[in-house]
Amino acid sequence: MTDNLIIGSDSEVILHFDLKLEDGSAADSTRVNNKPAKMVMGDGSLTPNFEACLLGLQKGEKKSFTLAANDAFGEPNPNNIHYMDRSRFGADLEIQEGAILAFSQPDGSEIPGIIRSVAGDSITVDFNHPLAGQTVIFDVEIVDVKVAPAPTSKGDQ
Repeated sequence: MTDNLIIGSDSEVILHFDLKLEDGSAADSTRVNNKPAKMVMGDGSLTPNFEACLLGLQKGEKKSFTLAANDAFGEPNPNNIHYMDRSRFGADLEIQEGAILAFSQPDGSEIPGIIRSVAGDSITVDFNHPLAGQTVIFDVEIVDVKVAPAPTSKGDQ
């Protein structure tokens, strides 16, 4: 009976995807390692517009859809570009334009930053998503659809 579930707002979805840019260049794919992605609709891991494209699909279906920048990874935010002094980086670290480095957040998590320019002791780091501002094409294949497990609360005993 679960073989014909369609994707709804409470679905757990396993899917393969290929993410391409408008020029046809590959940006990401689950097929590279033959490991499909698993997501829960409405958990915030995907934009509402991406989720809307998946609604109504079922196991075995394939679909291709194009998302404008605002519907995918957003537009670049100038507030996410930071100018840092070279002294904030390890002395032995070779810093090159285009390099992606991990930066520690105050809570201990890490966020990637792209080195946009190096001018003397001033380093420009862009914390926008690398695909911000890009129209993207998603090709998806739905591997499985299940009803997502209900979230558990520590107060429920």
